[in-house]
Amino acid sequence: MDQNEDMDAVLPLDQMTVEEKLRAVEEPWDDLCRNEKQIPMAHWQKELLDQRQRQIDAREAKFSDWESAKNRIRERTSGR
Repeated sequence: MDQNEDMDAVLPLDQMTVEEKLRAVEEPWDDLCRNEKQIPMAHWQKELLDQRQRQIDAREAKFSDWESAKNRIRERTSGR
């Protein structure tokens, strides 16, 4: 298939179980992870990742537990 052609994958979502839907999402994601070097990355993304790695290496990085992070994200996106 030519890369410029549209690829329409139609799944019978209303007929699929939750497990089947999850599998349908996981398989392409797993494939992308196996081939991560093929995924294009913008220069700014590379710079940001490099900066964060330097912070980790220098023990200057700050981490949050998942519940705190979720709460912060909800507060930022709730329009408050």
